[in-house]
Amino acid sequence: MTSLRKLGSSDLQVFPLALGGNVFGWTADEAQSFAVLDAYVEAGGNFVDTADGYSAWVQGNEGGESETVIGKWLASRSRRADVVIATKVSTHPSYKGLAPATIKAGAEASLRRLGTDHIDLYYTHFDDESVPVEDIITTLDQLVKEGKVREIAASNISPARLQASLDFSEREGLARYVALQPHYNLVSRDTYEGELQDTAARAGLAAVPYFALASGFLTGKYRPGATVESARLELVAQYRDSERGQRVLAALDEVAKEHDAQIATVALAWLASRPTVVAPIASARTVEQLPALVAVADLSLTEQELARLTEASA
Repeated sequence: MTSLRKLGSSDLQVFPLALGGNVFGWTADEAQSFAVLDAYVEAGGNFVDTADGYSAWVQGNEGGESETVIGKWLASRSRRADVVIATKVSTHPSYKGLAPATIKAGAEASLRRLGTDHIDLYYTHFDDESVPVEDIITTLDQLVKEGKVREIAASNISPARLQASLDFSEREGLARYVALQPHYNLVSRDTYEGELQDTAARAGLAAVPYFALASGFLTGKYRPGATVESARLELVAQYRDSERGQRVLAALDEVAKEHDAQIATVALAWLASRPTVVAPIASARTVEQLPALVAVADLSLTEQELARLTEASA
């Protein structure tokens, strides 16, 4: 049995890989999504990450599709108590930004779609600097007091705003962020390392990085000369065509060979070993993609291997 990890200062215990729900209702239809969720839980997983805005960017979608799929799955499997559900507010077309009324209405809409009476971990998806942190925290605290949200967290926020939010929570004795969802992976380190990571570390926040596999680049399937049909091709080109991207893939190839592991598993294991990181997020469109992701729970890299990857990614 894989040991669960404590999420920051909260009572939440999570599997060391969060399953990204961005593909549900987008590149994975309901049946595929259910199959992936079933296989993830079967493998010991208990941490599902979504957002109210997934997948409003798809023509014909209005946002909330991912939450709706997860809600139907929870209802049909009676698994609510076994799963930590994380969702986010601020990007749904009907609930944009973080004005207090928007957060409240967004939370109610998410609860409805998820078919649940509480959200385990509720993130501000993108900070809204037009709203004072005092108003955001006070509103989130109210949701916690009402029992609609268990713990709160932030994503896409500046170190200064994050610190100001934490300070206000401490000063007023209100709900306090326990986690941070940064953009962070082997080929994108400056998006987290430095002031943001330092702020998280000082505050004892758990980092739950998104783009953990760099939109699929760190699976190793996007190499120069390889033809891959994917909705993410444009996103990965920047890594594929860079010198650092090639160095990282070469190091991943070596380490993966030593462990007879998939490249994606090694990339996730490096991330999971980083200071503050509790559970990287990765999504699977099909059940076949899942084993390489959940295998991170059982892969331990040596200090030398971790150093080799860190050096290659510098």
